[in-house]
Amino acid sequence: MLSGRRLDLLDPSPLDVEIEDIAHGLARVARWNGQTSGANIFSVAQHSLLVERLSRRSHPDLDPRWRLCVLLHDAPEYVIGDMISPFKAVLGGDYKAVEARLLAAISLRFGLPTLWPEPLVKIVKAADHAAAYFEATRLAGFAAEEAKAFFGRPARLDAAAEKDYLTPWEAETAKMRFLKRFEELKP
Repeated sequence: MLSGRRLDLLDPSPLDVEIEDIAHGLARVARWNGQTSGANIFSVAQHSLLVERLSRRSHPDLDPRWRLCVLLHDAPEYVIGDMISPFKAVLGGDYKAVEARLLAAISLRFGLPTLWPEPLVKIVKAADHAAAYFEATRLAGFAAEEAKAFFGRPARLDAAAEKDYLTPWEAETAKMRFLKRFEELKP
């Protein structure tokens, strides 16, 4: 990592996890394998902020600690990248095991439980699917009905938030906004 940390993928230590490495990496990992419109990639950092925003809208009373979990839901991708869901399915359990170990180490590093409560997991999944719908229809060339079949139809996102969160940012902007939101949420 740029911080100088070395992370063992088979046995990741929370002591080797740094938020700056996460933000830097996620801001440079493309969602949709880079197959999105716009001058910049649509990064996992920007996606994570969109998911957290959508969860705030649907669950305004969610504790900041759980909001931090939402923000970090794809944090392992700073190390392993973002693979499209069909490819993850082909890889199966080994990929998911590595991802789960990384998320557990990241969670421990920031004072979060290694196993998130099931109601929180459902909130994350719902917001993640809502974000995927918006990304698919606004950035990745999906028709609304096609995206609805894959992700369901989310609640509306106000026009200002949609314009902001669905216009791909430069990597440095995504990194700084991710770090800023992390600072607002950390315990």
